[in-house]
Amino acid sequence: MWTLNLSNVFFNIILHSVSVPAEQTRLVTKDGHCNIEFGNIEYSNQFAYLVDFWTTFVEIRWRFVLLLFVAVFTGSWFIFSLLWYWIAKSNGDLAGQNRTEGHIQCIDNVNGLTTAFLYSLETQTTIGYGGRALTGHCAGTVALIVIQSLVGVFINCFMCGIILAKISLPKKRAKTVTFSHTAVICLKKGSLCLLIRVANLRKTLLIGSQIYGKLLRTTTTPDGETIILDQVDIDFMVDAGKDNLFFVCPLTLYHVINRSSPFFDLSADTLPQQDFELVVFLDGTAESTSSSCQVRTSYIPQEIQWGYSFLPIISHTKTGKYHVDFSNFSKSVRVTTPHCVHCFEADLKRGIDNPELKYTTKM
Repeated sequence: MWTLNLSNVFFNIILHSVSVPAEQTRLVTKDGHCNIEFGNIEYSNQFAYLVDFWTTFVEIRWRFVLLLFVAVFTGSWFIFSLLWYWIAKSNGDLAGQNRTEGHIQCIDNVNGLTTAFLYSLETQTTIGYGGRALTGHCAGTVALIVIQSLVGVFINCFMCGIILAKISLPKKRAKTVTFSHTAVICLKKGSLCLLIRVANLRKTLLIGSQIYGKLLRTTTTPDGETIILDQVDIDFMVDAGKDNLFFVCPLTLYHVINRSSPFFDLSADTLPQQDFELVVFLDGTAESTSSSCQVRTSYIPQEIQWGYSFLPIISHTKTGKYHVDFSNFSKSVRVTTPHCVHCFEADLKRGIDNPELKYTTKM
């Protein structure tokens, strides 16, 4: 009895593991990040990142920027404190040094390394408490304070520039543009189309927006060569046109599935078994900052619903405004849809003799 039960359990586990498909690897995640890594890069090429140091600093993580901020300022204060300490020691200004009668100090109240560090900090940050100051009797101190002031200004400008550049990165604007979680295939304007929704969550527009797509799949050439991530162009349109969109409210993008489309041979049954990735791009210029940005997402076959249409989300309010209901942004409803493109074309031909044979759907 126990042996039979255990065998049934193991059989069910194996059957379940076989029936559940493995998650498909994406090149582009849903939030737009590229899932790719570089290997075997020559060591000499690593210096290219140092040559383009500004881009390197702007693209590093915030934790490293903050660490760099603290390290640069603290390091500069300490390095110049050693120079101030050396000048004070050379002139005999430190505590414990034998001073002759009538000794003239180079720096007042700098009698050790700690006070030299405090003077360096006060000089570079222009605090000026008044307890420590130059006497003006040593030429070296005048030259050093000029050098430290110039270095301090350069460090301030550089670090402020990095922080401002990171805060205003164009990809931050892309966070307020969202795509629907799934794509749908249904009839639109008498053609079988693949539909995707995109919305701008800010009231400021994206000027000169352009929408396009790339179909990524593994193909084999007639010569037997396997091409991984072979890219095929996918044209998307909206009712308002293809380019220079008036992106003030959510838009529905659609791709007409015809004989020139790479989806022409798909059907409702074969779609879930396909292995491809549809990457959708939206390029535009932010109206408020005039900076270009790109938003992207991807869809795998399991995220494309055949025979569904998006629910309407735009309505009129009593006050005369347009209301956008984002609760229905990614929701869809089943509609009457041909089983495949070939079926749709065949039904259209038969519909010439029988006008009652047609597909109706609520778009």
